[in-house]
Amino acid sequence: MEIVVPEAFKPLFEQSDDRPIVKVPADVLRAKAAPVAKVTARHKHLAENMVKIMKQARGIGLAAPQVGVSEQLIVIAPEGSAMILYNPEVLEEEGAAMGEEGCLSIPGLYGDVERPEKIKVKALNRKGRDVELVLEGIDARVALHEIDHLNGVLFIDKVDESTLHWRHPDDQDED
Repeated sequence: MEIVVPEAFKPLFEQSDDRPIVKVPADVLRAKAAPVAKVTARHKHLAENMVKIMKQARGIGLAAPQVGVSEQLIVIAPEGSAMILYNPEVLEEEGAAMGEEGCLSIPGLYGDVERPEKIKVKALNRKGRDVELVLEGIDARVALHEIDHLNGVLFIDKVDESTLHWRHPDDQDED
């Protein structure tokens, strides 16, 4: 799907030192990210930077391709403290639920996406150790959204197009 950004939202798509998140149509957002062979100091530094960038942007998830790094690393913080996952892989899915999603790489565009309600994920944690996690609700939704980024998939590829709408991210009023 091609995104036509309304004039009023174009400033949100500008990238700078203050706004480092990569925006569509950057090629890195459509590429399959490389696995992390071993969690190094560079990866740990990148992950910590990503947490800061995500929080600064008032997001609840961020994938390495969104900061221009095509490696399998996501950070998620739907309910506060950040979780860092390298090479996340979905092992099991259960249920289905529709929910509104947006993306820091497509600021201001929102729409409903159907995703599993519960997932089991295996990954490497921030220390490079194998972990398996069971995530439900918003945790599962955010993890799946970010894992999609690692495969070059954006929420607009899965959205119910009839629900797509533009809303300024700073607008706290509900439609």
